Amino acid sequence: MSTDRREGTTSEEHYRITPRRVSFDWDETPLHWIPDEPTATHVINVLHLLLPAGERWFVKVFKEALPLVDDPVLLKDVKGFMGQEATHSVQHAHVLDHLAHQRLDTEPYTRHVDFLFEKLLGETPPFGAPIPTQEWLRFRLSLIAAIEQFTAVLGNWVLHAEGLDRAESDAIMLDLLRWHGAEEVEHRAVAFDMYQHCGGSGLPRYARRVEGMAVVAPVLLWLWAWGASYLIRHDPQLAGRMRYSLREHNRAVHRGLLPTWKELGSAIPRYFRRSYHPSQEGSLRKAVDYLATSPAARAAAGAVGRAALG
Repeated sequence: MSTDRREGTTSEEHYRITPRRVSFDWDETPLHWIPDEPTATHVINVLHLLLPAGERWFVKVFKEALPLVDDPVLLKDVKGFMGQEATHSVQHAHVLDHLAHQRLDTEPYTRHVDFLFEKLLGETPPFGAPIPTQEWLRFRLSLIAAIEQFTAVLGNWVLHAEGLDRAESDAIMLDLLRWHGAEEVEHRAVAFDMYQHCGGSGLPRYARRVEGMAVVAPVLLWLWAWGASYLIRHDPQLAGRMRYSLREHNRAVHRGLLPTWKELGSAIPRYFRRSYHPSQEGSLRKAVDYLATSPAARAAAGAVGRAALG
């Protein structure tokens, strides 16, 4: 009886990663969905700017790597991961439509994100760089594994972020974020396992993993700061009266509306440990418990059940 990668369960008890075809009604969600907190609102809203293109890219890269997967358990995990990420991409894109309806046009920012994922990180190396096909795929898999380290940390944070409840945040947006966060904790190890499986062996595989995080961490920080600045600067309700500032950001952190810098930063040295595995991140039990109560996830499960009965 083999031991599973996740939290010491046996293979017969392997946790199944299942996409949930959720939907959300944004008609009543205000632009500042955390009342009187435009900085915290827009720092979190950067997720909606990055994830539609980013998670489509995850799926494309994993499709390229699928022929390399000869572990049937990992193959099931990867297909579940791809289904979840595709749904995440669609639902966050709907939020961009909602922002546009509220006169906050995100296209000038998101076209740069699209260029990053579709051109610079596409199926072939940019600018004709002479990188072998296998190495280019392994590098992109290492980037996804590093990004998923942060999404697992953020997912765990939002599941525990009582400050968002105390601030009377919009219930629909909270459900989106916590449904997504719970699924990130559910599949927190898949991208890492996929990289380990397809990324070669020994020191080169580890070195490339470190390289992936060394690229991802500063680029994500830059994209996030740029995105928050863009959203605040173009917020029609603020009308140019406010700019993104670390002072306001840190005030929101103190109120429990954003993760602490320590929570985010400490994810990096953990990831660099040779013995590290993402099953150490967050609580699968907490994620599963939330998904059992999430209005959107429950509605999706009900729709599946009704379709099966029909």
